Amino acid sequence: MKKVLFGVTWAAAQNYIWLGAAVTLLVLLAWSTRAYIQNIAKLVAPQWQKRLLLYFSKTKTFIKAVLLAVGICALFLALLQPQWGKKEQVVEQEGRELFIALDISRSMLASDVKPHRLAFAKSKIKKLVKLLHAERVGLLVFSGDALIQCPLTRDTAAFNLFLDSVDAETISSGTTAIAQALHTVLKMFTGMPARSNKIVVLFTDGEDFSSNLNKVKEQAKKENVHIFTYGIGTKDGAPVPVLDEDGRPVGHQKDESGKVVFSRLNEPMLQALSRDSGGKYIRPTQKDEDLKELVGHVQRYEKEKLENKEFEIEEERYPYFLAVSFICFLLEWLL
Repeated sequence: MKKVLFGVTWAAAQNYIWLGAAVTLLVLLAWSTRAYIQNIAKLVAPQWQKRLLLYFSKTKTFIKAVLLAVGICALFLALLQPQWGKKEQVVEQEGRELFIALDISRSMLASDVKPHRLAFAKSKIKKLVKLLHAERVGLLVFSGDALIQCPLTRDTAAFNLFLDSVDAETISSGTTAIAQALHTVLKMFTGMPARSNKIVVLFTDGEDFSSNLNKVKEQAKKENVHIFTYGIGTKDGAPVPVLDEDGRPVGHQKDESGKVVFSRLNEPMLQALSRDSGGKYIRPTQKDEDLKELVGHVQRYEKEKLENKEFEIEEERYPYFLAVSFICFLLEWLL
């Protein structure tokens, strides 16, 4: 618990609870010193004290008491961990970098998982990012096209802010093109310093209308990009809703013959995509075993050195108070 008082930051202000003990010790010290001097005066007249009490000195007794009092005060202040002044500190950062790619095609509004696929995916992504607290994570959204929604960051709050901006009202009406998402990720990794571990996690129902997925998959394999897929939906599927201008469902999508279009999870395609790139297909669970499994796979990759981070910190001053306390106690003992 930090507090600022008299222009000084007290980083361990919660230790003020020791103030009572410090005051009690100071009161006892003052009382015992005064009682000692008074008792000596009662036992031996002042004019005989130097002859009969060779080692007694009122001045020396007073100095010893002052040294103890200063030592106690300095020790108490050191417990509060005072800080003042600024200094630059460079921290070497290590971790892994991965992009989370979220499918925002219309089929992600199907409700075979509750409340619908998109909301389910966003909830899982938030939990995943929390579990990946030491890694840098970026967010990409895709349907027919792909867009970097959030660049690589360790700032979980900022990431969640970008993720929350994706909702049913901003859902794309286009079809899904996983190849375009992977192409965008490959482009991002190309513009970054060489990394031995390049990771992307796809949250999608697996419906794909890419014409060049195999080509992009081969490129990903060549550039050592590991693709993890997280399937959203069920094999039985659900109707694809149609939204009005305000993002409210007004019916279901139909094909040319007038039949309601069902969207189904395409597990075989997602499993093959992960397997061919050295990644893993993750099957969703209502609890978080799926995310823990995914995090376990990610953490097997070796951490890499990221850019150094510079920031200002307040300098610790409590060692000076500890030094004063030690010197006072030492001098009191030597006297």
